Amino acid sequence: MSDDAAFEKFKTCAVEVLQVSPEAVVKEARFADDLDADSLDLVELVMALEETFDITVEEDELEGVETIGQAFDLVNAKL
Repeated sequence: MSDDAAFEKFKTCAVEVLQVSPEAVVKEARFADDLDADSLDLVELVMALEETFDITVEEDELEGVETIGQAFDLVNAKL
């Protein structure tokens, strides 16, 4: 899967789970500051991404992940 195709799938998950506009889901967007996502939202997003991409993300891997780009890189590295 190309990076662009993977990001579109990632973006679809983020829009559905975080209930934000597709335009808001850019790699520079910060979960807390730009998308108003709390820790529960992020847990739900990770679960949706795991299901969509058929991957497993460990809790300790999420430390320091603050932007869409960082989260996408983490998912993309598992594909």
